[in-house]
Amino acid sequence: MSVLTGSSVMVTGGTGSFGKAFLTYALEHLDPHRLVVLSRDELKQWELRRSLGDDPRLRWFIGDIRDRRRLTRAMHGVDHVIHAAALKQVDTAEYNPTEYIETNVSGSRNVVDAAIDAGVQRVVALSTDKASSPINLYGATKLCSDRLFISANHYAAGYDTRFCVVRYGNVMGSRGSVIPLFQTLAAQGRSLPVTDARMTRFWITLPQAVQFVVDSFDAMTGGELYVPRIPSMRLLDLAHAIAPGAPTHEIGIRPGEKLHEEMIAADDSRRTLQLDDRYVVAPYVAEWGGYQPPEHGKPVEDGWAFRSDTNELWLGTEELRDLVSRLP
Repeated sequence: MSVLTGSSVMVTGGTGSFGKAFLTYALEHLDPHRLVVLSRDELKQWELRRSLGDDPRLRWFIGDIRDRRRLTRAMHGVDHVIHAAALKQVDTAEYNPTEYIETNVSGSRNVVDAAIDAGVQRVVALSTDKASSPINLYGATKLCSDRLFISANHYAAGYDTRFCVVRYGNVMGSRGSVIPLFQTLAAQGRSLPVTDARMTRFWITLPQAVQFVVDSFDAMTGGELYVPRIPSMRLLDLAHAIAPGAPTHEIGIRPGEKLHEEMIAADDSRRTLQLDDRYVVAPYVAEWGGYQPPEHGKPVEDGWAFRSDTNELWLGTEELRDLVSRLP
């Protein structure tokens, strides 16, 4: 039984791809006392309420993580928080940097403060591969957010609230995934645009991401950065899996985009342990005294990095075709 079972759980950015998948899972498997959804878009909330059948265990808050007082009100009586709200488009961030800083950095600080003030027990913040060795503003703001949540355990040392971070790559089947684009173009008999034939990416599905976050609530003691041990795939193989024999053409890497994803940098290898299903990156310092490293973790080699091009786990074309066919 999960620590989330029977509890009150809040999801910031709860109408996004992860939020919708988590709410569905929680209602079916976690028997929640209450699920609190906080997001800015009333239309998305209305659409989600309709799809979930207006379940009485759900509570809906229109609000922005930039508003600390609204967060504190929404977190009243909440046991656990999943922080999924963020601005995420790489190119948009370069044109609107202050907006990304206000939401992804200042908003994260508000989540920390509100959780402590409201007496929340555990907070899991969702991160991104782009926060590892960031080369764009979005990644830099998410790295700042990650550090805020890890260091929040010092800030909350005299309180019961504990924080950790979960980092994973692109979620297949989520909003913004390339798969629907490839499927549409293939149905029209058109060439598929591939940014670079050498490009590799990590693969994780929404159900896997949800389960990983739920498991992280059970495993955390505070201060951990969790990264799932997931396979890599080549973008060209994905195109061939979706549309066998379809022509492809390269369009070039977009500004701020990496050729290969990275979720743990080489400089973090000295703080990283490998478990069966995940890597655990320890905090630089844990002076609040609560961090407990996993007992059965295996240290990775010094200088090792978790990158999509050097990953030991890979998906081929046939495996990708099977997985894509099972996406909702």
